[in-house]
Amino acid sequence: MNKSTIQIIISGLVAVIVTAGCSSSAESPSAEATTAPAQETAAAGIRLISAQDGAAIASNPPEDLVILDVRTEEEFAEGHIDGAVMIDFYSDDFADQIADLDPDVPYLLYCRSGNRSGQTTAIMQDLGFSDVADIDGGILSWSQAGLATVPG
Repeated sequence: MNKSTIQIIISGLVAVIVTAGCSSSAESPSAEATTAPAQETAAAGIRLISAQDGAAIASNPPEDLVILDVRTEEEFAEGHIDGAVMIDFYSDDFADQIADLDPDVPYLLYCRSGNRSGQTTAIMQDLGFSDVADIDGGILSWSQAGLATVPG
């Protein structure tokens, strides 16, 4: 066999494997069977969620939920999610303060736009936190969705 024949055979095998892996069959799990595990997966781990999903978590919180705001004191005072605790992302000991938190309780995390909370999720992941829901777009998306904040 020459080189071009081998390349054609390999390309054909790859196409068959990809097609078989992407096709559906009677042995594939039904949509109903795949929905439950997906919901379980979405309920834990470190993940990015919508403001609406964050509101649903906050309104029906799991036991020990911590709503964590990583904005500055000034931003927090302008308005925050009810029940939130604040750790200033810009404080010199921010990572230490995060490390002092219980990694086994659930967290609802946000900042102003999602940048600082995104960086915070990386820290939390490195520290072994098991359940962190980061609000995509931060308090800005929360407010744009018409969700309430409290002053203070």
